[in-house]
Amino acid sequence: MTEAARKLRIGTSSWSESSWVGSFYPAGTKPADFLTRYASVFDTVEADVTYYRIPSRDMVRGWDRKTPAGFTLAAKFPRSIVHGGDGPRPDGARVLVPEIVADDTQRFLEVMGLLGPKCGPLVLQFPYFNREAFASAAPFLERLDAYLGELPQGFRYAVEVRNKGWLGAPLLDVLRRHGAALVLVDLLYMPHPAELADTLNLVTADFVYARLIGDRKQTDELSGKVFDHVVIDQRPRLVRWAELLQALAPEVSEMFAYANNHYAGHGPATAAELLALVKGEAPPAAPPRVASGELPF
Repeated sequence: MTEAARKLRIGTSSWSESSWVGSFYPAGTKPADFLTRYASVFDTVEADVTYYRIPSRDMVRGWDRKTPAGFTLAAKFPRSIVHGGDGPRPDGARVLVPEIVADDTQRFLEVMGLLGPKCGPLVLQFPYFNREAFASAAPFLERLDAYLGELPQGFRYAVEVRNKGWLGAPLLDVLRRHGAALVLVDLLYMPHPAELADTLNLVTADFVYARLIGDRKQTDELSGKVFDHVVIDQRPRLVRWAELLQALAPEVSEMFAYANNHYAGHGPATAAELLALVKGEAPPAAPPRVASGELPF
């Protein structure tokens, strides 16, 4: 097994997709059993629900109870912190402002801490900021620097930005100063991380965090929003991902990668295909359709 494969923790973005029943979850699997079944195949997952609300203590204890030792659950910081509220547009006057976000930050970290060693990286997923939110990268980075500096030790943090012009040395310097990982994101209007690696040192922490998101509109049109099989062949992009992860592996102790349904149509199949490529194994001739929780690991 390659060094990259040994260090890679791979999974999907969420586990609650009902259309996985019959394609990934065995037929008849109930929603309450999704996470337990998921954790019998993958050893990590990214929780999307935490972006929309701070989970209750009972919810987090349930995640712990339904997953085995060694499982890792990554989670997004709440929208109130990174978006500035529930409005359709981000409110730059509220994003990361201490007196506004301190309470939600504390509550979020307290409940995620209940996972103990199962708590994976916690992600500050920022939206695209127009000039009304932040006139330039500088005021955002100043606020980010201060916020990261106040976060408690004991958690791992990762930061995703969606302004491609902000992906440069100033951002990386802030992240490196605080040991926070740059989220490597494969998104329609963002450069492939392999392109960034040609000119930037993307390692800012002792771990790598990757998110394969894709083109939501195209995937929805092709899949009819039923995510039970691959509808877009992403093999060329996944080959580039595998090469990048192999190149970054010697610089870190662990790597996390999460595949969204909107990347190719079926998150579990994308995860399986990328893992095969990272292992240096020949993936199926066609993108795999995963059935009943059986993956070619």
